[in-house]
Amino acid sequence: MRKPRLYFDTSVFGGVYDIEFQHETNLLFDMVKNGEIICVYSDLCELELENAPEQIKSHFLSLDKNKTEFVEITEEINELAEEYVKEKVVGQTSIDDCRHIACATINKVDYLISWNFKHIVNVFRIRGYNAINIKKGHIQLDIRSPKEIITND
Repeated sequence: MRKPRLYFDTSVFGGVYDIEFQHETNLLFDMVKNGEIICVYSDLCELELENAPEQIKSHFLSLDKNKTEFVEITEEINELAEEYVKEKVVGQTSIDDCRHIACATINKVDYLISWNFKHIVNVFRIRGYNAINIKKGHIQLDIRSPKEIITND
């Protein structure tokens, strides 16, 4: 059986050391370590993590590269992200959030995982992202919090 591919936005890596999200985030990373799911991440995550506290960076760097998948932000992804902003799903200040959504969409992951409830894991925003995805001939992206993933085993 094919392992589910889950795109982790940067908030998930930070969740390891966030009191509110720590428990669920650690269970999610246990699923990666146990080979139950594949952690897909992008060069945008790497860039955003450059400014993260050392403990978050070292956790990220300690991930087994055989259980992760690296993807790059491409021109196609940037164009789709700009479309989300142009269609006012979110404002221009959320362009990097849009890049994560577009990256997960273009790479056809099974889920995008995030702790960002304002701009990403939000039913109204998800509807907006997917309306544009459908209009542009892309997949409907399933967006969830880590809590929703770990309770569905």
